[in-house]
Amino acid sequence: MTYDLIVIGSGPGGYVCAIRAAQLGLKTAVVEKDPTFGGTCLNVGCIPSKALLHASHMFAEAAHGLAPLGVMVDPPRLDLAAMMKHKDDTVGANVNGVAFLFRKHKIESFRGVGRLKGVGRVEVVGAEGAVQTLETKNIVLATGSAVAPLRDAAGAQIPVDEKLILSSTGALALAKTPKRLAVVGAGVIGLELGSVWRRLGTEVIAIEYLERILPGFDLEIAARFQKILEKQGFAFRLASKVTGVRREGAGKAERAVVSYSSVDGATSDTIEADAVLIATGRIPFTQGLGLEGAGVALERGRIVIDEGFATNVPGVYAIGDVVRGPMLAHKAEDEGIAVAEILAGQAGHVNYGVIPSVVYTMPEVAAVGMTEEEAKSRGIEVAIGKFPFTANGRARAMRATDGFVKIIADAATDRVVGVHILGAAAGELIAEAAVLMEFSGSAEDLARTCHAHPTLSEAMREAAFAVAKRAIHI
Repeated sequence: MTYDLIVIGSGPGGYVCAIRAAQLGLKTAVVEKDPTFGGTCLNVGCIPSKALLHASHMFAEAAHGLAPLGVMVDPPRLDLAAMMKHKDDTVGANVNGVAFLFRKHKIESFRGVGRLKGVGRVEVVGAEGAVQTLETKNIVLATGSAVAPLRDAAGAQIPVDEKLILSSTGALALAKTPKRLAVVGAGVIGLELGSVWRRLGTEVIAIEYLERILPGFDLEIAARFQKILEKQGFAFRLASKVTGVRREGAGKAERAVVSYSSVDGATSDTIEADAVLIATGRIPFTQGLGLEGAGVALERGRIVIDEGFATNVPGVYAIGDVVRGPMLAHKAEDEGIAVAEILAGQAGHVNYGVIPSVVYTMPEVAAVGMTEEEAKSRGIEVAIGKFPFTANGRARAMRATDGFVKIIADAATDRVVGVHILGAAAGELIAEAAVLMEFSGSAEDLARTCHAHPTLSEAMREAAFAVAKRAIHI
């Protein structure tokens, strides 16, 4: 049987691509190496982490946040097994949802490792070694990414056992709350998972190579966020690099000793921890796909594509974490829709200047477009408007006044080029900014749009007014 499209990988990019292609009338199949659909995001990434972030936030609120509201409760008791069941149930519901959508759209699925095997051919090797070959007009590679390894000072890879030394996968499935967690990397993954365990009583120490947390985010936002996290009990070792991790003790007494030094090598120290989370980033997953034999070009480990997601090999396309750009599920989804539309003869497109990023801590951090530093480095004269949540009535009512909204506009045209939010529900509020920027909106456009009162979204409008130095409530 010949397909119009075979998608290798069923993460957010792959499954969305397959569904859109089927909607457009293409006979579509998906090859997935794991037992469940959904890739890293649904199984061991976005979805389970958000389930634990929500549950741990509820626990922290019950412990510390209800009495000022007049809600008196006994000190809450943690049932970690029940919390993990909530996480697993959430994952199961989402994974089953993808399977349902495949059935609904008559998308065939094949379990096994997919490999390019000549023009228009995909070889699928099942778990027990059975091999079958599929024929197709087009192939989309959507195989996602894997945890980036951490190496010691001698260049040896530090082994991850998901018990003492963890990747994000292990940090989502601990059987007990560690007394102390060392987190290597103060980026999105490290701060989100560190927040889960900090709320549940763990001492969290994050080691970051740079002199700041949240690399890539607006510096002013990151600096304020760091202070908030420190008030929550986080400790940071910035401008520091891990030089090794060794094990001490045995059985229940086994601990990890993390050695680290300042980046300039002037100082060094160690941290003893019950668990170590390696959160230094992710790398494209391209192993075993037959790329070399097929002649697919790579650059720094990523598959090279053109503006239409085509590789240098005719009929082979790639999307998501294996290609250039941020490793974000929603970016992969957009690319999946776009390449499906291109293959169906339409004009698929992704606006890479308007891809939001969110850190799902409390408060949340969200951003879309350029940071202040990036805009200035591009020679853009900027006008900046900021508005604090301390001056927002709804935030006061919610006791959620940490943070602010920051809008960056081109001073010459008033066009909004970046929006950054630190605060409650930032991940929801950023969508308004993304829509505005998608249509090349100005700060004045946002300021002149009526917002319901009282809402957190009014802080967006006030920040837009502040671009022209005329905020109302401050």
